[in-house]
Amino acid sequence: MGIRADHHRTTPVPGPGGTTGLAGPAEGRPARRGPRDWAADFVCFAVAVVIGLTGLDVLQQHPGLPAGVAVADQVAGALACAAVWVRRRYPLGFAVATAVVAVVAQTAGGAAVVALFTLAVHRPFRQVAWVSAFSLATAPLTFWLYPDPTFNTLAAVVFAAVLLSATVGWGMYVRSRRLLLESLRERARRAEAEAELRAAQAQRLAREAIAREMHDVLAHRLTLLSVHAGALEFRPDAPTAEIARAAGVIRDSAHDALQDLRAIIGVLRTGDDGDGARPQPTLEALGDLLDEAREGGTPLTLDRRVTDPADVPPALGRTVYRIVQECLTNARKHAPGAPVTVTLTGGPGEGLGVEVANSAPAGPVPPVPGSGQGLIGLTERAALAGGRLTHGPGPEGGFKVSAWLPWAP
Repeated sequence: MGIRADHHRTTPVPGPGGTTGLAGPAEGRPARRGPRDWAADFVCFAVAVVIGLTGLDVLQQHPGLPAGVAVADQVAGALACAAVWVRRRYPLGFAVATAVVAVVAQTAGGAAVVALFTLAVHRPFRQVAWVSAFSLATAPLTFWLYPDPTFNTLAAVVFAAVLLSATVGWGMYVRSRRLLLESLRERARRAEAEAELRAAQAQRLAREAIAREMHDVLAHRLTLLSVHAGALEFRPDAPTAEIARAAGVIRDSAHDALQDLRAIIGVLRTGDDGDGARPQPTLEALGDLLDEAREGGTPLTLDRRVTDPADVPPALGRTVYRIVQECLTNARKHAPGAPVTVTLTGGPGEGLGVEVANSAPAGPVPPVPGSGQGLIGLTERAALAGGRLTHGPGPEGGFKVSAWLPWAP
């Protein structure tokens, strides 16, 4: 060990000020030091020097000691104390070297204490245990080389063991505390990142909900307006009554679209999801949707074979309404004037089937702008409701959309 248990002087082990840099950099890797690190290094250096001076006092108690040995001891102690400033780079190597030097050099004992403490702070317990065991095993040899008549060897070894235990225990306490703080910091950083991710996901979901709602509400009416405006453009010689009827449909569709847009913007501004929110359509409103489509010039047939239609849950009815609404919008865009058949079947416990089919258009269809996301949205809506939706060309060149939605008994 190389620390004389001199009963005339005792110096405390370095405190938390010398414990900066938990798990520090790898061996040999330079570390950046802040003001706190410099202060900690100075404290550790001072502790090593003070304990080293205690060892120097022990040397002076042996007048028969050769002068060369005393000088070599002091040089070794000075070098060991100077090496305290680089203990962060090489905690294990520094601890092993000072433990070996302290066996024969009394003035290196303080550096050995600081090195053991630094090793306990920065490295796992296995390395600390090996170095501590070596220091404890060599303590009798140190006291044999430099006997003290006022302090027997057994008491000196016990004192060395207590000092080693206190140094290692304090260092391990500092290490565990810093590991805990680092874990808490990491947990806080992870929680902050997760909160940001949740906020981003919430914003994305809100944007998707807004886009879906805008599409569901406005696409139907704006498509109706676009189709009738296109008919007026391509048939300027149409009868006056037909032109007046088309203009009336355009006016009503634009008015209804503006009303729906105002309602949606009002909900988005207030963020109200309660009583003030815009009422959602249900299966009972499907008749008004079909009447509106008929008035817009779409030949439409409804085949309803639903058990207890009044008992359809509101969420299920709203999904059916949106599916039929989107299908009518697509039929009006891509097959204007073609007959459309809407079929509803099912009941509680067996699910609700929805099928919307239109025949092929009679002639060329003028292009109508669209996003192309309507069927994708319907598929997602059906999946969210626990059902499924398929779509594709019909047997006679038209188009058909089929959906099945669960209906709890």
